[in-house]
Amino acid sequence: MNVFADWLFVLVWIVGLVGTFVPVLPATLIILAGALLHELMVGFSELSRLTWIWLALITLAVFAVDNLAALIGARRYGAGRAGMWGAFIGGIFGLFILPPLGVFVMPLVGAFAAESLSGKSADAALRAAWGTFVGMLGGMAGKFLLHLMMGILVLRAIF
Repeated sequence: MNVFADWLFVLVWIVGLVGTFVPVLPATLIILAGALLHELMVGFSELSRLTWIWLALITLAVFAVDNLAALIGARRYGAGRAGMWGAFIGGIFGLFILPPLGVFVMPLVGAFAAESLSGKSADAALRAAWGTFVGMLGGMAGKFLLHLMMGILVLRAIF
C-alpha cells in the first residue's frame, strides 16, 4: 500500500469527475490515466486483470453514452438527420468558440440552424435543438455515473 499513490489516484479521479462537465477535458481518459499511474507507482500490484477488464468495459459504455445521448435526445424531440449533423458540427465549433460554454451552446445553434435550413419551421427547429440539449445533459449524467463507477472500482481495489 502506497499512501501517496492511493491519494494521487483520488485526486486525479476527482479531476476526471469534474472533467465530465467540461467537454474539452477527456474525463474518462484522465481517470484511466490515474489508475495506470497508480499501478505504475505500486508495481502493478493492486488492480487485478478483472478490474482492468471492468474499467475497459465501462470506458466503452462511456463512449457509447457520449455518442448516443445527444442523438437520442435530438431524435426524440423531432430532429432529422440535418439537425443531428448540425448539432455535431456545432459541437465541434463550440470547442473553439467560447470554450467551454460554446460546447453547450453551439450544438443547439447548429441543430437549430440545420433544421431551419432544411425547411422546418422555427418552432420545430427549436424543439429539435432543445432535444439535442436535453440529450447532452442526459449523456453527461450517464457519463458522471459511469465515472463514479470507475473510481469506486479502483478505490475498492486499492483501499
